[in-house]
Amino acid sequence: MNGKAENTTTFWDHLDELRSCLIRIIMITIAMGALAFCMKDTLFDIVLAPHNSNFVTYRLLDTEPFTLHLMNTGLTEQFMIHMKTALYAGLLLSSPYVLYVLFGFVAPALYENERRIAIKITMSAYVMFILGTLLNYFLIFPLTVHFLGTYQVSTDVDNMLTLQSYMDTLITMCLVIGVMFELPIVSWLLARMGIINGRMMTLYRRHAIVAIVIVAAIITPTTDVFTLFVVSMPIWLLYELSILIVRMTGNNQQIHR
Repeated sequence: MNGKAENTTTFWDHLDELRSCLIRIIMITIAMGALAFCMKDTLFDIVLAPHNSNFVTYRLLDTEPFTLHLMNTGLTEQFMIHMKTALYAGLLLSSPYVLYVLFGFVAPALYENERRIAIKITMSAYVMFILGTLLNYFLIFPLTVHFLGTYQVSTDVDNMLTLQSYMDTLITMCLVIGVMFELPIVSWLLARMGIINGRMMTLYRRHAIVAIVIVAAIITPTTDVFTLFVVSMPIWLLYELSILIVRMTGNNQQIHR
């Protein structure tokens, strides 16, 4: 079918279908979260790995052995952190099915060409978010933990990191880096709408670099130049990739005209 599906359903039919989709999303998320909750040892072996000097990133960078102690200060904190982490893991594990269900709800209202574009955007955005999350887990977060966790104003003061602080930082940074990796997708959409072009992005490259460094400094508030460089470099590369994508989009639009 080249056009949109015929509108033979009522508003209440759509509402029932939406409710069905939401129920399935909630159920699969809870199921995956429950699975992650039951696999506590495996879950926290993965989550807590970056605080150990044996983590793969530290071995590849030949970092000197160090010791970080995590502690709990609240009666219910460990249980609540366990639940929150399991829920986040469940959402991450169920995200492909969630996207499939949501797209299945929206797809009938799209033209065939719109459906193809929507599939490309959805898949690309998902892959970029996962890549950003993995980059943070394997590189950015470990470097941040190592620097801030071992930094001392005096040898008389020992660092005792709370589990709450560790988990909040990890989850927040995963979300932030994941969202920032959507830059090429957003740039492509803006170029398709004619809001930006390659010449504009090239003209403001210097301003973008300054903004990237500022954002990187906010994400990793350290005085370590190496860590700041490691965080800034992927974002800058994403900006350069966005310029190429925007230029290709502009050229394709001119050809079609």
